[in-house]
Formats: sequence, C-alpha cells, structure tokens
Amino acid sequence: MKAIVVERRGGSDQLVSKQVPDPAPPHGHDLLVRVKACSVNPIDIKVRSGIYDDYPDYFDHVPAKDQIIGFDGAGIVEATGPHVQNFKAGDHVYYSGSPTRPGSNAELQLVDARSVGHKPKTLSWTQAAALPLTYVTAYEALLERMEIRVGEQAGVLIVNGAGGVGSVATQIAREILRLPVVITTTSRDETTAFSQTMGATHTVNHREDITAQVKALNVPPSTPLKYVFITHSTTPYLHPAAALCAPFGKVCSIVQTKEMSAMYGTKPWYGVDMESHGRMLEELARMIDEGRIKGTMQREGVDVEGPGELFA
Repeated sequence: MKAIVVERRGGSDQLVSKQVPDPAPPHGHDLLVRVKACSVNPIDIKVRSGIYDDYPDYFDHVPAKDQIIGFDGAGIVEATGPHVQNFKAGDHVYYSGSPTRPGSNAELQLVDARSVGHKPKTLSWTQAAALPLTYVTAYEALLERMEIRVGEQAGVLIVNGAGGVGSVATQIAREILRLPVVITTTSRDETTAFSQTMGATHTVNHREDITAQVKALNVPPSTPLKYVFITHSTTPYLHPAAALCAPFGKVCSIVQTKEMSAMYGTKPWYGVDMESHGRMLEELARMIDEGRIKGTMQREGVDVEGPGELFA
C-alpha cells in the first residue's frame, strides 16, 4: 500500500510517500479500515519533529525510521477482528487512532473498534476526518476533567476559540452543556465571526488585555465565570485565568507547562479510555446529523505540491 512516512525526525522534508507492506489481518478488537481521508493535527507536527512530549518515553515505542503518522481518519471497514461487535465490513467510520500504532496517512490502517464511531451521514469524508481528536479532547476537558454540569448557571472562557479544539469546545459548551455564557478569545475579524457561528456569546481579543476586556463585558453575577479552558500556549494565560476565574473555579489546559504543574490543586491526567471515545463519536455523529453540532473544517480540497507542505 501507499503511505506517507517520516523518514527521520526533522522538518517537513522528511515526509515521503512510499510503498509499505499492508497491515496484518485484524485480530482482537481491531478493524482494518481503507482510509478515505485524514487530517493534520499539531501532534502530527510534534511527532514528525521529534518534540512530542505528552508521554516522556513516547519515542521508545514508535519506529525511529519510516513511521506512519496521522491521528484522525475516516474510511470504510474492510475486515473485523473476532472480538468486534458493533461494526462490519462496508461500514463507514471515523476515528482518532493510537499514537503508538501506524497512523492514518496510509491507504489501510488497523484501528481498535472501541475508539471508532460510525461516520456522520451528512459529512463528507474529509469533513468527518477533521473532527475526532478535537471533539474527544474538548469533551474530555469540559465534561470529564472540569466536570461542568449540564444547564449550570456559569460561564466558561475558551482561549483560542477559533482553533480546532476551541471551536468544538464552544459548541459543546452551548449545545450539550447549555451554558449561558461562553466567552472565546480570537484576534481577527474572520476568526471572531467563525467563533460566533460556533456559539460564542462573547469574544475578546487575545492580543490585548484579556482580563480588562472580560471584566468590561459586565457578565451578570448570577452567571459567574467558573471555568477557563486553555487550548494554546498555557503560560501567557495563567494570570488572566487566575484573575477572572470565580472562587473554587477550574482551569484546564491541553498544553503542558511547568508553571501549571506548580499550581496548588493541579491534577495532571494521562490515559485513554477507548470505549468512551467510541461512545463520544457515536453521540457526535447523531448530533451532527440532527443539525445540533457543526463541522469545523473551513477548507477542503487544498492543492499541495507534496506531503511535506501539509505538515509545514
């Protein structure tokens, strides 16, 4: 099969299209998927560059040469392992795979069925492939880590609201959690407009004084700003988060920093619950097909000269 591999850790010029062996037949809970579309996430760039640090020993568990990267994918099931129950050959699926297994930048991929969902019927392959990792990340942060309750009379500040995770988190906050106040940070007219279409009730400019801008919104005391979700460059936003977050509120970041590790009450969390990922993606597919959640991909069919251009 054809695949895009990382020949060696480094720049985007290390991404090369090659013929590689097909995956082995699926066993256990695995699905063999013919990949129709994949997407590029920041983690892909970190892995290619050799700077991925979410797991200290990550690079001890992946090939040093010709690694196939790619978290997100969408495709058609070709075969199933003996323990698979909810999928069959021919099913259209989407998923976020394991970082230590060969990824979605290939024609065929083995994926654990427990982390897979049936593809939303109303999305194209590429639109579906753009969603899994961002949705799972945002859902885990808001509902599982910060434990925000549905219908809670509180507000959330989402840093980088127009980004992949931020735009999905905005929709979760408004559509699933039904929070009355969702403030996002943006910086350009087009990103502000996009964040508002995702459900932001207010936007502030993250290139200016966030604390002053949020306070100027005069959010009613009945909806205190209890939650801050940082999806980009944690350190610059810790002081605004501390100044704005209500007493006993919670701050969650998906970007590691030593400063946050030293904060009182910090609870770092590592781990993967594959079955919960599958449930999240099935729920997401239903909400997309019902029109409750929107796809976040803004461009489709971009022409590039080579694989490296996508990851530059």
